[in-house]
Amino acid sequence: MRQLDVRRLVVVAPHPDDEVLVAGALMRRHGDVVVVAVTDGEASHARSRAITPDELRVRRAAEREEALRRLEVAPCAIVRLGAPDQGGGEHVAEIAAAVASVLRRGDLVVTVSSADPHPDHLATAKAVRRADTKLWTTAPLNLWTASGGDADMVGEIESSRQVLVTGRQAGERVEIVVEGKSRWVTDGYLSEDKPVELGVGAGLSMAPCPHSGESGLTSAAVLVFRSVCHAFPQITTYGGWSNHGEHASGRAIDIMTSDVALGTAIAEFLRSHASELHLYDVLWRQHIWTPVRAGEGWRYMSSRGSTTANHYDHVHVSVY
Repeated sequence: MRQLDVRRLVVVAPHPDDEVLVAGALMRRHGDVVVVAVTDGEASHARSRAITPDELRVRRAAEREEALRRLEVAPCAIVRLGAPDQGGGEHVAEIAAAVASVLRRGDLVVTVSSADPHPDHLATAKAVRRADTKLWTTAPLNLWTASGGDADMVGEIESSRQVLVTGRQAGERVEIVVEGKSRWVTDGYLSEDKPVELGVGAGLSMAPCPHSGESGLTSAAVLVFRSVCHAFPQITTYGGWSNHGEHASGRAIDIMTSDVALGTAIAEFLRSHASELHLYDVLWRQHIWTPVRAGEGWRYMSSRGSTTANHYDHVHVSVY
């Protein structure tokens, strides 16, 4: 038979024996085969009194190796993921991450049909589809262990990082995979396109700004105003002094934009110069960042009821 014109054949099998049922003939035709064994099949005889789940793990692995030997599929690398048999649906993110770590450019990937109703088969098919679905972070994001309010924050992922996404969403968060582990981040900050890091590398400036908004500001706020104006000339509208909130003190500025990439770039520019600019806080897209709690990254804010009040149409910054 004609050799397949691919680098490797990667067969992702939910259970021992699925690799043979799904791709036995293909494996015989290809010289370089990798079998990704999602589960060890330990629950195939859950009610049996004659054999335990641990014994089944050993037996079914041996049966798989014997089947591959008889098919003359050798050498064959077997990657065992150890996902729980009958429980794959709860581990789609981990399976997708593990499959992604195995794949190389030019591989042909074969797995079970997504029309198969078995929960482990559905989970495997879904994980394989997602193993190469990656998006870019458009801002630094807190990493959470789960989607709910009782989740623990376990770190932060930087902006302009490409991450594997699972497609799961719950409440205000979406699931990604970081270092092979399921993590949840705030929705709305992932993009198919790599963010353009506008102005982040620019320095501070006291050159006059051609746009209005400086009147009534303190000297520290003027430095922020002119520096943003210099680094981001595409911004033409600013909110400066007014008789409400922080603005009444002359220490706050609203930088008007609804463009997510541009607003995020401005927010990151401000964060990168926080010490020099004597920043008190930065608010953007219903999140707040403060130098005194910088280690917590961007913190979610409860809704204030409108697009403007939640800072979706401007970056708010204030100084000491």
